[in-house]
Amino acid sequence: MGQKVHPLGFRLGVTEDWRSRWFAPKAAYAEFLIEDHKIRNMVEQKLNRTAPFAGVSKIEIERTRNEVKVVLSTARPGMVIGPKGAEVDKLREALEELIDRKVAVNIKEIKNPDIDAQLIALDIGEQLKRRASFRRAMKAKCEAAMASGALGVKIICNGRLGGAEMSRMETQKTGSIPLSRLQACVDYGFSASFTTYGAIGIRVWVYRGLYAEKGEDSQLIDTTQAPPGEGGAPREDRGRRPRGGGDRGRGR
Repeated sequence: MGQKVHPLGFRLGVTEDWRSRWFAPKAAYAEFLIEDHKIRNMVEQKLNRTAPFAGVSKIEIERTRNEVKVVLSTARPGMVIGPKGAEVDKLREALEELIDRKVAVNIKEIKNPDIDAQLIALDIGEQLKRRASFRRAMKAKCEAAMASGALGVKIICNGRLGGAEMSRMETQKTGSIPLSRLQACVDYGFSASFTTYGAIGIRVWVYRGLYAEKGEDSQLIDTTQAPPGEGGAPREDRGRRPRGGGDRGRGR
């Protein structure tokens, strides 16, 4: 049937934090929710859909009594900030005009963009617009992510791939993606590439490892080798028959 759960929504409140962090009374909740949607749409349109394509992966919104704080995680902070902060000031003014509140814009740099699922999806979408080979683009991104420390990558493209008459789905998978494990840090990203022959949807899953038990920085643990004491007996000792017991249990 294909019912899927969003990897972020699956982990919210357990290992992942909310992207919008504020509290509102019942009368103001709908208004704040619409404002958040407008902010996300404007940032997406200005920084990801038009040049110079700053590559904003995550938009976090926090509210105080008098101010709205917008935190942008990007792989190219210089493009968002601009010379002497000119571009970020323009963005802040546009957001203030949009929602008619005081806005503060903060920038976070993404240290390793090759294992950020949203940035991978955006990059593949831009390549498809330039009529690049979708198989080559997907394979290159999988290899780059694995080389940068990812433990598993899955990329799915849907649509009229290569300008074909009938839409179809292409999947590229490398490594392991434990989607049902809450302690697994699985990053998810989605992007739509609007080409001349139709829209192509790109979905990306990146498995980075396990969340650490302690620490707020989402420290990751490599799970390629199981810790001692887990997983039962070593593989070579499992199911070994005792000597001289070869006929035990067999009918004679």
